[in-house]
Amino acid sequence: MADTMHPLQKNPNWKGRRGPVVLVIMDGVGYGKYEDGDAVKASRMKWLDKLTNMSPHTKLKAHGVAVGLPSDEDMGNSEVGHNAMGCGRVFSQGAKLVGNAIASGSMFAGDTWKKLVSTVKNNGSTLHFIGLLSDGNVHSHIEHLKAMISQANKEGVKTIRVHALLDGRDVEPTSGLNYFKPFDEFLASFGCDYKIASGGGRMYITMDRYNADWSMVERGWNAHVLGEGRQFASAEEAIETYRKESPGLLDQDMHEFVIAENGKPVGTINDSDSVIFYNFRGDRALEITNAFETPDGQFDRFDRKRLPKVEYAGMMEYDGDLHIPHQYLVTPPAIDRVMGEYLVKSGVHLLAISETQKYGHVTYFFNGNKLGKFDDKLEDYIEVKSDVVPFEQRPWMKCAEITDKVISAIESGKYQHIRLNFPNGDMVGHTGVFNAVVCSMEGMDLQLGRLKKAIDKAGGILCITADHGNSDDMFEHDKKSGKVKMDESGEPMAKTSHSLNPVPGIIYDPEYKGDYDNTKLNEGLGISSWPATIMELMGYVPPTDYDKSMINLK
Repeated sequence: MADTMHPLQKNPNWKGRRGPVVLVIMDGVGYGKYEDGDAVKASRMKWLDKLTNMSPHTKLKAHGVAVGLPSDEDMGNSEVGHNAMGCGRVFSQGAKLVGNAIASGSMFAGDTWKKLVSTVKNNGSTLHFIGLLSDGNVHSHIEHLKAMISQANKEGVKTIRVHALLDGRDVEPTSGLNYFKPFDEFLASFGCDYKIASGGGRMYITMDRYNADWSMVERGWNAHVLGEGRQFASAEEAIETYRKESPGLLDQDMHEFVIAENGKPVGTINDSDSVIFYNFRGDRALEITNAFETPDGQFDRFDRKRLPKVEYAGMMEYDGDLHIPHQYLVTPPAIDRVMGEYLVKSGVHLLAISETQKYGHVTYFFNGNKLGKFDDKLEDYIEVKSDVVPFEQRPWMKCAEITDKVISAIESGKYQHIRLNFPNGDMVGHTGVFNAVVCSMEGMDLQLGRLKKAIDKAGGILCITADHGNSDDMFEHDKKSGKVKMDESGEPMAKTSHSLNPVPGIIYDPEYKGDYDNTKLNEGLGISSWPATIMELMGYVPPTDYDKSMINLK
């Protein structure tokens, strides 16, 4: 792909700047719709407010069709947000692609589906589904699972086991029974041997990412594959028991459970079975996929105890470069000609940096779901190791350490472009702990002040944005009245999911030279407008098919 691309053309009218163009992604920081529950508004954001007031700024769309999702009812997420900010165009994303593949029947006509179904029919074995059981539509959708089970039933599959992960993150934090009870009834309606076999909270088992905590994957493996873990007669019993034992427990943090009859797990994964990991989003699918696909003797993350010989498939190809998994049901979007590739093709030195929780977002997702660099000599990637503790206990996370390294990079004069992600607003926002989110925002705001000072000194440009909202909407609201919903104790109900709110588009240019209209930015755009904008701020002409820039050149 790279050798078919040409360097970007220079804009002869651009007057240039001394320093780099720095893109700051404040993950999960939007413009709130409601004052109650807006942790950004409740925080003392001295530097964000100053930078906004002294700079041209706009509100950017970061959800729904603006980032390639099926409708504007769909919240944005970090994966599609970084895709959009990296490639400068909008591609149909996971949820939409899977929905279309099911509706058209192409998923079930594909070789992978046929192979998995024929394996269990020929061997009289079990078809397993592992994934997130909710309609959050960020990592998965329960309707996709139900459609696959219905199709498997039509094709004569006799035994199905579901290893169901509680969400409570992209949906209301304790809504698990709203999905598990009807789903159990759905399984029973077939009159076949279809059952939930195991489960647990998504932030406790199975769905780790970026190699942050492989013990999560080990707990998932033990429950799903080996049938090891605390036993219950049903998923409902497990959920209700854990809630009684730990009042205030969020679904996402629930411990693993194994469904058993007479002390025997109902759904271990064995030789000749087929397994579908039905999440469509890649970041939290890669590690469990590696656990299934890495041969004996080559896997060192934990002791798998046994590796069943199964037909394994993911909903999508989670990594297009390494081709993980080997088999998948739906072809992902082919994202090409991303901004980073154009920049290095044009001789630009660039740096991408975040801490572990979002490192893959400013690299893998930003580069169109591709691991590795486009040019080893021109690109530097830095991962600051995240703390492995609950985020509400360290709400400042690693934003100061990230900023330390970015300031050094600015001062070095080596880089013409730097992109960084502060994860605070999203990772702490997902905890639902309002005070912790306020602390995270104010900790991040201090770093914006430090970055402003470095940009002033270097004569660069500071671009500030987000990939989606979250910390701007921390309470559940009644959709009709807009009033805050209260829990049984009279406290506001915490909201742990992303918001549908717009995000900042701020351009701080302290050595502005009149090359563009700095009195206003273009309105009505999405975050996919950043690549064209950044290219223009670096003196390049963007590709003609990139989404419109925020600035109007003179």
